[in-house]
Amino acid sequence: MEIKGSVQAVIFYNPDNGFSVLEIETDSGVITAVGCVPEVSEGESLALEGKWTASAKYGDRFEVSSVRFEAPTNRLGIVNYLASGLFYGVGPVLATKIVNKFGLQTLSILENAPERLAEVSGIGKMRAEEIGRSYKENMGMRNTIIFLQKYNISMAKAIKIFSFYGELTETIVKKNPYILAEDIDGIGFTTADEIAVKMGFDLDSDFRLIAGIRHVLSEAGAREGHTTLPAELLIERVAILLKNDNFERIGEMLPRLELLGKVHSMLISDEDGNSIRYYSNSLDYNTENGIAARLVKLANQNFGESIDLDKEINVFERTNSLYLDKTQREAVTTAINKGSVVITGGPGTGKTTIVKCILDLCQSAGMKVSLCAPTGRAAKRLAESTDYTAKTIHRLLEMDFSQGHPTYRYNENEPLDTEVVIVDEISMADIYIFNALIRALPEKSRLILVGDKDQLPSVSPGNILADIIETGILPVCYLNEIHRQEANSLIIENAHRINRGEMPVLRNSSNDFFFDNKENFNDIQKAVVTMVTDRLPDFLNISSRDIQVLAPVKKGLAGVETLNSILQDSLNPNKNGVTVNGVEFRVGDKVMHTVNDYSLKWERGSEQGTGIFNGEIGYVIDIVRGCLTVQFDDGKMVQYERASQEHLMLAYAVSVHKSQGSEFPVVVLALSSGGPMLSRNLLYTAVTRAKRAVVIVGTHKALRTMVYNDYHTKRYTLLKELICQNLKKLNSLRG
Repeated sequence: MEIKGSVQAVIFYNPDNGFSVLEIETDSGVITAVGCVPEVSEGESLALEGKWTASAKYGDRFEVSSVRFEAPTNRLGIVNYLASGLFYGVGPVLATKIVNKFGLQTLSILENAPERLAEVSGIGKMRAEEIGRSYKENMGMRNTIIFLQKYNISMAKAIKIFSFYGELTETIVKKNPYILAEDIDGIGFTTADEIAVKMGFDLDSDFRLIAGIRHVLSEAGAREGHTTLPAELLIERVAILLKNDNFERIGEMLPRLELLGKVHSMLISDEDGNSIRYYSNSLDYNTENGIAARLVKLANQNFGESIDLDKEINVFERTNSLYLDKTQREAVTTAINKGSVVITGGPGTGKTTIVKCILDLCQSAGMKVSLCAPTGRAAKRLAESTDYTAKTIHRLLEMDFSQGHPTYRYNENEPLDTEVVIVDEISMADIYIFNALIRALPEKSRLILVGDKDQLPSVSPGNILADIIETGILPVCYLNEIHRQEANSLIIENAHRINRGEMPVLRNSSNDFFFDNKENFNDIQKAVVTMVTDRLPDFLNISSRDIQVLAPVKKGLAGVETLNSILQDSLNPNKNGVTVNGVEFRVGDKVMHTVNDYSLKWERGSEQGTGIFNGEIGYVIDIVRGCLTVQFDDGKMVQYERASQEHLMLAYAVSVHKSQGSEFPVVVLALSSGGPMLSRNLLYTAVTRAKRAVVIVGTHKALRTMVYNDYHTKRYTLLKELICQNLKKLNSLRG
């Protein structure tokens, strides 16, 4: 519906995203309007599109979806408009003088002949120019926003676009609307393509082909973790996206894009012959190649003659009343003597014990040790299990975003002040943060990578752990013997059974591994809700907050989105919230941040910083004028304005992929049926997220499907090939 009126008061305005709270005087009285609008002042006439919403806290409010500025039609309205503060140096007295001189022609004079303002007593030539310039700037922004809104661009995004391009916005967008997908965060290829179609762009235009290629490469990294794509697969995906089967024309565009520096290619040779792989940019190629070069250098460090550490390990065993098996001893010895090593094993195989032993030996030898992990949750868990300070890799390197992109205090020019770096959950690290870490290693330092090779790979681009193991560039210590297993505990036993392709043991006497057989989606939904709200809290004497629901899929009746909606209504029925892209966020909601946002500011007591990363979980603790305040598990407090709220999702239920590197007291896994998503390593990852108990809700058929389906999604990276190339270079230099 549409409401017309004049601005009586601006209660709140956020210049970053345009979110405003306005009092509007209409024919039927004063109303409160909220939403993203360009900056307005008292006295301005507006036509607002939107809907009424009810709020127990704020009362009835009109939620604005679009705005149209209306020129005042009488002398008093024009005086109020000019005196609103929008125009440089014009107050009520001067505004009255201008309108007395020009009457109803005032706005036309401002737009077409501002120099005539000098005819008014008290206005000189320079001042007339300044008033005219500020009027044109103000109208330029508004006209641009109205232009963008014709293409269904939200007010917040329209303001963001104008802030980036300024007065050239309309010219730039008309020339090439696809540029929006490159320059403006939150506008993807689909939105840009819709704008282009409405503008009448040729569906076979170069602009569209280029944008399609870049979009496919970008999505391959962001959604699937690929760093590259084979040329044939890239062309096929672009053809599907654009509904354009001219493969030859798409292929011809790739060399042109490379000349423009928009993509980067690499020729590789494998068992199938020669093929070309494409990176989305040269930065990703340089990143992977940088990792390869430094790994080769680390692998060739010489720490002198090997030391017999049996006595030191024996002392550690006696002191801690435990026993290290042969493979564990080899892992500790290799880490100390070789300097760089990969230690991999499943749950209960003693990875944490080995880390504690290495820490103990290094400290006894007077060496400085840095302990880190890719995520805050993983770092917190590492610190608790080792009783030693652990940081995220970002925090260890002291990441900074003040220059508009990630920089690190510690790098090749200023290395870390440490002699040993131990990284836990290395499978979660992407190429960017791992490259930053190894660039910051000092000469003759030791790098110990710890992880589970059978976990799902990182959500972000790269396949660090698997690629390093496959090349054999670093010594790899495999841990196979289970050490940590409490009486009657099935979590660890079943995790290893699943990993071997065997059905898990399901028995009524278990107190930590349960299976609830449900045949249809409605029963699965109901069972998950009752597990979280009643049954498990009563049975295990825990809070619902200690339970994490996982699901293999995002969509569907037993998918993440549906379960989140149902669990939200059950656990947090409070209706006062903020709606973002159809999802309502309420005070008390459990939420997850879904992208790496290096610029987002946070506070933790007196400490301040920037950077919230994909997978961090917290709770909404306050909502004020559309702004969400979230407190994360590690204590960081973040305020989410409208623009950044798109990077939040409800987290009562999350995908198994999103749960990587996390450990929860209790996990409830909702199994639907069908598709390659129901794979063994996904089930293994889900089960190993639980510390105290696992409940699987679904059918026996779905469970069997996952156990017997050893499907692994192919991840396209070139780290292995680049390591081989760098080794060849090194061997060539050595003759």
